[in-house]
Amino acid sequence: MTILVTGATGNIGRMVVDELAGSGERVRALTTNPAKAALPGDVEVARGYLGKPETLPSALEGVDTVYLAPMPGTIETVARMAKEAGVRRVVALTSILAGDDAADDYALSFVAIERAIIEAGFGWTFLCPGAFMENTDNWAVSIRAENVVRAPFPLATDTPISMRDIAVAAAAALLDDKHANRKYPLSGPEAITIPQQVAAIADALGRDVRYIEQTREEAKQAWLDQGVDSETADWLLSGGNEMRMEPEPGFEQLTGRGATTYAEWAKQNAERFR
Repeated sequence: MTILVTGATGNIGRMVVDELAGSGERVRALTTNPAKAALPGDVEVARGYLGKPETLPSALEGVDTVYLAPMPGTIETVARMAKEAGVRRVVALTSILAGDDAADDYALSFVAIERAIIEAGFGWTFLCPGAFMENTDNWAVSIRAENVVRAPFPLATDTPISMRDIAVAAAAALLDDKHANRKYPLSGPEAITIPQQVAAIADALGRDVRYIEQTREEAKQAWLDQGVDSETADWLLSGGNEMRMEPEPGFEQLTGRGATTYAEWAKQNAERFR
């Protein structure tokens, strides 16, 4: 079996390649710059980009299964080309937002990806994470400068998952047909507040890191100052203190083990905040 990993030098795609390397299957990595990819030696490298479907025919040749990074703008063309090339199965990274109640453009873009893959007639697996643990990299500057994290909504709970765990789940889905035609919501193993995440970082660093609550207005201005548009900033703040996310079973169903806790991730990634 030949597995094509698209977005193979992106954050998650690169980790998917690492998880598949040594699996015994033929792995082909799609990248725009093979010379700089620095991929494992047993991985075949193909030049191409999902955003430019005309670059894909040779990369798709002889491929059985595709890991599909999200690229809604060209999904219908890519799906048609993959089907014509003989691809049998697609494992796609979408989002927990891609539900029946999806309303905003961001959520609907993932709905469009899922619909195009189903309508093309592949065996499909959809990996649907919510928040990433790596999103808290946004706190690194203030932690380094002041040992402080400023954020709103200290009572809200979220269930972030590490990108590495998403890659582990993707590899499990790619290597086993039993996951065909299933949708897996993915999360970390716990519902956790922002102050609890800050405490986990402090423990990983071995020093005090304070949480300072922002008002909604202060938080929105901080997003605007970082270049986020007003509509997106409002969306990011829409959950409020009332947000209560609960862990999803998808990672354990795919892998047979528990996902990484935030405290474990913080210890593994403490250098991000030093």
